[in-house]
Amino acid sequence: MAANMKAVKLRIKSVQSTMQITKAMELVASSKLRRAKERSDECRPYFRELHQTLVDIAEGNTDFSSVYAKPAAGSSAKGSASAAAGTTDRYCYVVIAGDRGLAGGYNSNIFKRLEADAAEHAASQTDANGGASAGSNYVVLPVGKKAVEYFKRRGVEILTEDFATVADISVADCFEIARLLCKEYREGRFGHIELCYTEFVSMLSQRAEIYPMLPLTDLESHGSLSADAPDAGSAAADASSGDSPKKPIRNLILYEPDSSEVFDAIVPEYLGGFIYGGVCDSVASELAARRNAMEAATSNAEEMIEKLNLSYNRARQASITTEITEIVAGAEGV
Repeated sequence: MAANMKAVKLRIKSVQSTMQITKAMELVASSKLRRAKERSDECRPYFRELHQTLVDIAEGNTDFSSVYAKPAAGSSAKGSASAAAGTTDRYCYVVIAGDRGLAGGYNSNIFKRLEADAAEHAASQTDANGGASAGSNYVVLPVGKKAVEYFKRRGVEILTEDFATVADISVADCFEIARLLCKEYREGRFGHIELCYTEFVSMLSQRAEIYPMLPLTDLESHGSLSADAPDAGSAAADASSGDSPKKPIRNLILYEPDSSEVFDAIVPEYLGGFIYGGVCDSVASELAARRNAMEAATSNAEEMIEKLNLSYNRARQASITTEITEIVAGAEGV
């Protein structure tokens, strides 16, 4: 009985130590979350305006042509590096995950969402090729240590590991990522670019999302997003709704040297703002997920301590009762 009481006492101390850690992590995540959410909200207007400018240029100019706006597959253009980007069905995923765990299903949800999307694209390519297997025809640019570790374990081709720590990602890093993606896209290494991030819906809800970035034809097929997305979901919905035909604007706006060069110069800025918005939303989502997970862990630890205290008190009471019974029996024997 004494040994059992000692084991319960040690277990209580162990759970109390764990509860102190989870409570501290909950407080730290809560203190960082407010600022992260504010940063996520502040970066959205910039991208909305930039995205709408791209849509206006691409759809409003009748003689407009750009490698970033044409379909990523089935392009009829041949014989140039620019055309090569439109002749491949390969996908590049910019995957934003966390640097640490203990955040509930935050990391696993984005990886599951990516695998499902890649499998869907592979199945569609298989059907398009008449039954020929397309395989895992994609490359990733991981942002976050967990993303790098995940894709390394699975042998997926990684574009670069220079941005492996999401906590250190700045606006300049996002524009550097955008320039790298545009360079590889123009050279024909892949024909589609998609962003995998976690959308911050509320303090209790975070949703893994995949949204196309290039070419612009993919944006039309994707449809609308929620208003809380880090991109111009409402602008994309308005542009693709088709309520009224788009009027050419080339007679109203003069682009120097021409609309195509202006568009191609804006695209890297657009991608940089898009990626930065995804990073801000993902960081806020990670902190919210960690706060919720640590709050649940702390609550579970408190319940466990209550049960262990009850077990300890019962064992202690049983020990006292046994001792009293032994004393009474000994006294009667005398």
